[in-house]
Amino acid sequence: MAVIEVKNLKKNFRVKLKEKGLKGSLKSMVKASYRTVEAVKGVNFEVQEGEVIAFIGPNGAGKSTTIKMLTGILYPDGGDIRVLGIDPTKERKKLAYEIGTVFGQKEQLWMHLTPYDNFKFFGAIYDIPDKEAEKRIEEIKELFELQEIMNTPVRNLSLGQRIRCEIAASLIHQPKVLFLDEPTIGLDPVVKDSIRKLIKKMNKEYHTTVFLTSHDVSDIEKLCKRVIIINNGELVMDDSMENLKYHHLNKKIIEIKLAKMADFSNFDGIKVLKQKDTNFKLEIDLKKKSIADVLKLIHSDDLIDMNISNTPLEEIISEIYRDGVKV
Repeated sequence: MAVIEVKNLKKNFRVKLKEKGLKGSLKSMVKASYRTVEAVKGVNFEVQEGEVIAFIGPNGAGKSTTIKMLTGILYPDGGDIRVLGIDPTKERKKLAYEIGTVFGQKEQLWMHLTPYDNFKFFGAIYDIPDKEAEKRIEEIKELFELQEIMNTPVRNLSLGQRIRCEIAASLIHQPKVLFLDEPTIGLDPVVKDSIRKLIKKMNKEYHTTVFLTSHDVSDIEKLCKRVIIINNGELVMDDSMENLKYHHLNKKIIEIKLAKMADFSNFDGIKVLKQKDTNFKLEIDLKKKSIADVLKLIHSDDLIDMNISNTPLEEIISEIYRDGVKV
């Protein structure tokens, strides 16, 4: 069942043009001129119940504008949106009871209150009876392993602990869809991994549909089975993570250590990324050269060590951003 349906979604902004060379009263006498910027240009997609999807794009691609329309913050100029069957432009308050949001760069918790007091506060906002709120707080406390910090003021928590509490607070009213905007931003690798495991567990335990935006490719790779890429206001890709890797991993990285010096610079399809003495890091274009072709260039007695890996996903996504071509 589709919990998010977006059809031909459009959003334009009027941007005031700056008049050059005008100052003071003269500037105020000149009629202001504007230009129209198409932020979102006829976007279409659906998200199924229980999915964890990545909605990504470079800065200025229309990503945030789309999310704001999905949550009812902005009104579209064209097209149709349904989130859980609700039109966000007409029934924003009703939708608010069914969705949760976490913005990594914006705090929703009261810093001088403890996590417990914050959770009680959010329970009251969503009209949850005290007895039911206490039950949900207990469940979330166990799920998120918050026992030791429940009575510590939020201002005294680490960034990682605070993000855990932010996500926990967004689940008090048991939303069916959770929008996560850069949930791991600013966190160290260990805490990032902890937050990712938490999101996976939350999706499994509550069957919450997760709509994730992130510039951290590791978030995308480790959490999502589907990727939607937007650029210049248009969708350029909507595919599974598996297909993304399969169709775009046309290159391999080979790291080799040789007993003797070799020269790989004059072979079509082989690019020397790094060399130090007889240690080489090569990029192989599989459209031109196979791994077997490369190995034929190396005498077996000269090969000391070898490692073959895929092109990093980050480079693949950057290339899609850069080209901006629909695939």
